[in-house]
Amino acid sequence: MDMVQKDWIGVSKWELDTPCLVIDEEILEENIRTMQGHAASFGKQLRPHVKTHKCSHIGKMQIEAGCTGLCVAKVSEAEALVKNGIRGTLITSPVVTGFKMERLMDCLQEDPELMVVIGDSANARDLDAAARKRGVKLSVLVDLDPGSGRTGVSFKDGLSLGRLIETLPSLRLCGVQCYAGQVQHIVSFDERYQASLHWMGQAAEVVRQFRQSGLPCHIFTGAGTGTYEIDCRIPELTDLQVGSYTLMDAEYLSIASSQNPTRFEKFPPALTLLTTVINTNHDHFVTVDAGLKALYHHGATPYVLHPPDSGFEYDWWGDEHGRIALSHRSKKPHIGEVLELVVSHCDPTVNLFDQLYFTRKGKVIGIWPVDLRGKCQ
Repeated sequence: MDMVQKDWIGVSKWELDTPCLVIDEEILEENIRTMQGHAASFGKQLRPHVKTHKCSHIGKMQIEAGCTGLCVAKVSEAEALVKNGIRGTLITSPVVTGFKMERLMDCLQEDPELMVVIGDSANARDLDAAARKRGVKLSVLVDLDPGSGRTGVSFKDGLSLGRLIETLPSLRLCGVQCYAGQVQHIVSFDERYQASLHWMGQAAEVVRQFRQSGLPCHIFTGAGTGTYEIDCRIPELTDLQVGSYTLMDAEYLSIASSQNPTRFEKFPPALTLLTTVINTNHDHFVTVDAGLKALYHHGATPYVLHPPDSGFEYDWWGDEHGRIALSHRSKKPHIGEVLELVVSHCDPTVNLFDQLYFTRKGKVIGIWPVDLRGKCQ
């Protein structure tokens, strides 16, 4: 039998070929319900970011749970969602080249509800010209820069860009976006609270300027998993672009929350990585088959979830291998033993794999493609 094509449905997850990514479907469903319920309790919508899981199947689960739409970072991701029948996607990064604009217009003709952000007047005119050429109307948001300098227009120039967009006949102004990515992983909850309200409060002032000036502004989208319980307190915010809450990772789990000053426990890890011990010839460490090609390096260090309380500590050891250091209390694992890790940073780790194994009670119940994998254009 070709093991690549083996039917894993019904098999224990501990028998899977490693390294591989596994999702506990019950935890995933609970995380989706919890975030949806939190947003609803504040009268907000969710517009979850697909760049976390890059899987249209999970995107559909989020839509079925009641979210108002999905976010993507790139045109190629939007193309994949359109192909899978998902509508109303927001592209949260600028689309500026002629070729990408043509692809954007192709998507728009399939999904008239598609939206994109604009943070530059020249880009606004170019998008208007591209839409006019196709005879379509493109919905847009003014992208506000929350002090990071990555994308977007300054708060002081937001209103003037909105006024320009409103004069362009093939663009439909819908509101603003402000995503303060630089504050999402501030370890201290109090510091994160103050930083997020500082930036998002300035964005809310732009929203008020739009409305006072008669500009359309029914959408104010932003926030993230790290600030979901903070930004909901801003009255003008309409929806949250949370992403990592679905899967979670070591980076997010290591920051404080309002409930716990040392851990972010509201959303347990639905995503884990299985890796096999392939060498035990040393007293103080063993080698596993998951290295840089299976675990994204930047972010927190992955940690061993199973076996629990093992004293094992993971460290990268090259492209193909990882090193598991043993403590004095550790029981040394045997050759072929499978360990379960919480990954460092879920978004780019998922992007390293072709498929996700969905499990319930430790058994594989489904295998879903990471169909947005590699779509970085």
